[in-house]
This record gives sequence, structure tokens and C-alpha cells, in this order.
Amino acid sequence: MDTTVAYRYITSVPDIHGGEPIIKGTRTSVRTIVLAWRRGVPPEEIPIGLPHLTAAQVFEALSYYSDNQEEINGYIESNQIPRELIHPAVRDL
Repeated sequence: MDTTVAYRYITSVPDIHGGEPIIKGTRTSVRTIVLAWRRGVPPEEIPIGLPHLTAAQVFEALSYYSDNQEEINGYIESNQIPRELIHPAVRDL
């Protein structure tokens, strides 16, 4: 049985980030929240740096990521700057 999960705070809008999943009512992508979390920012602290978000929105974005890792990892990969285009002085910072 295939069950579709409804997310209260996550949506996709074709004109915002090319339809990438975002927090409803914002232009903040799930990818942005996942990257902050991967850098070691605890979910409860992400709204400190993104004060327009609530903790509930952050946790739901991480839940969305858990259910859709391949999709979000694809967005993360496609938005990385190729290493050869990064100036050598900052490449290994």
C-alpha cells in the first residue's frame, strides 16, 4: 500500500527555486535547512539564523528530508560550485 504523506509546512512552487521543496510562505528551501543541520547546527537553533522560521517548520523540513533523501541530495549536489571554479586561496577553508 502506497501512502502519500501530507506536509503542513512544505510545498513546491514552480517559480521559486525551480520547484524545489520550500517552507510554505517563504523562499527558504528544505535544502538550506538540511545543509545547516549537516554543518552541526541543532534543529532548535536553526531559527536563530533564519528567524522567519519556526522550530516546527525546521523539524518538518528535516522529516521531509528523511522521507525524500535522494531528491534533496540531488538538489544539494546540483547547487554545489564545482571545485575547479573555486579560487585556490579559499578552496580548502
